[in-house]
Amino acid sequence: MHISLRGPIVTILLLGGLMNAPVRAGEVSVAVASDFAAPMERLVPLFQKDSGHTVKVGIATSGKLYAQLKGGAAFDVFLSADEETPKRLLQEGLAVAGSRFVYATGRLVLWSAQPDFVDDKGAVLNKGNFNMLAIVNPWYSPYGVAAKETLTKLTMWNSIQEKLSKGENVTQTYQLAVTEKADLAFIPISQVMRDGKVTQGSWWLVPSELHKPILQSAVLMSGAKDQATAKAFLAFLKGEKARAVMRGFGYEMP
Repeated sequence: MHISLRGPIVTILLLGGLMNAPVRAGEVSVAVASDFAAPMERLVPLFQKDSGHTVKVGIATSGKLYAQLKGGAAFDVFLSADEETPKRLLQEGLAVAGSRFVYATGRLVLWSAQPDFVDDKGAVLNKGNFNMLAIVNPWYSPYGVAAKETLTKLTMWNSIQEKLSKGENVTQTYQLAVTEKADLAFIPISQVMRDGKVTQGSWWLVPSELHKPILQSAVLMSGAKDQATAKAFLAFLKGEKARAVMRGFGYEMP
């Protein structure tokens, strides 16, 4: 008697081929608050190398990104510089319920491009021997809100108006200081810290009690085209490899 094994062999080979098939490469589009632009430059290649997926990034202030998302911009993930904006998207049904989490806590610094200009207690503000103080417009950024809250706590908000310049985003505000158009700027520490060190200028880390916590939140958008890849990126953001990168830029981990 002759028994054919062709059928079982073919079946086994097909199953083996499926088991060894590579995971389909996906793509995620991420809307990123401008304070987080530099960390994203390091995080994207790490995620792409680990996962095989690709990442597209759009950068603006949290307020402007919210307007774009509300207008139907095709982003899968939103990394905000605050927690209120993602909550608003959830309330409006534009983000996936239960997906929001705090990925980092931002820190505010008073920074000058001039060495030894800013002391470690921020007393330079009281001396008044500076031409201009730059902050991010509080309408657009929680870092601007934090700067305003800090100056209010120091009873300086009203008296300093003539020397105040408001940038549209953190990058523009930093540029005002780095070009010395402004002697001082309240900016995210992520603008001037790399690998845990501020390598230029002088700075004062604003005590956290002088303003509300800057709880930077991530959320998955309801219209995400590739939810699996978007969720993979959000999971990566929670991992130790990503957290180590964020710490190097001065962020605190939740």
